[in-house]
Amino acid sequence: MEIPPLNRENPTMAVIVTHHRAELLRNSLKVVADQTHRVERIIVVDNGNEEAVRDVVNQIAGDRGVYLPSRTNLGGGGGFAYGFLTALALGAGAVWCADDDGRPANEHVLEKLFDAAEAHGLHEVSPVVCNIDEPDRLAFPLRQGLTWKRRRSELEGDLVEGIASLFNGALISARAMEVIGVPDYRLFIRGDEVEYHRRLVRSGLSFGTALTTAYLHPDGSDEFRPILGGRMHTQYPDNENKRFFTYRNRGYLMNQPGMRRLLPQEYARFGWFFLVQRRDPKGFREWLRLHRLGRREHFERP
Repeated sequence: MEIPPLNRENPTMAVIVTHHRAELLRNSLKVVADQTHRVERIIVVDNGNEEAVRDVVNQIAGDRGVYLPSRTNLGGGGGFAYGFLTALALGAGAVWCADDDGRPANEHVLEKLFDAAEAHGLHEVSPVVCNIDEPDRLAFPLRQGLTWKRRRSELEGDLVEGIASLFNGALISARAMEVIGVPDYRLFIRGDEVEYHRRLVRSGLSFGTALTTAYLHPDGSDEFRPILGGRMHTQYPDNENKRFFTYRNRGYLMNQPGMRRLLPQEYARFGWFFLVQRRDPKGFREWLRLHRLGRREHFERP
């Protein structure tokens, strides 16, 4: 049976995951609540179980707000899974993702996402994710064609097909979730979005990034370190905890269908980065250890 693309006539519900960021959440919630295309329900998963977050949801979302406190930190993967399933249970036709430290660029973002989805027959559509402090600079590098772009002004056309930033302003149809499921709680943080993207690619559904609208997010491009004169990149987060989840989860991801062909490139890139560029054999051994844990599906947390 053919899955119908996104349709603005169906109820849209937003899902926001937060953890100890009540004041940042306020900024995100305000823009989500004020969209020109109405958001029927605004679901907030609170991984910190804080009264301050409940108050912000009640103040800004009012009767549209659905506050989901969690005494267990579910991470991004588990938080979005909880929120997505709640939205589906409430009858959502589409789910719009947001987080607590970013926000839609303006009140027209959701409307423009539906415009792009209907024009191109998409089951999922994402906005361009831009640096919240410098909106022309991309928060994460985006590949268009054979080159990586770092500024929004470098992008051409109105859509980049087959690429999406899934938890930063993404709009996903409920029917698409019947095919791709919900995010994987085991990944907790780091790699949960990439794994969800992998499922979307393998599903055969239509998706892409609309260049006509934007989501603002703190810069994340510093983690992506250029190698070989910028022709390739590796990822090196700024602290040990982030590196644990990033590399462990990458090991799992690279062992999944659709990703295994990239494994030789993975070893070559990170080998070059640690051994040649950083001259850090200890770092490479730790990368190998974490990668091996992921390949063996050992998801214990530090």
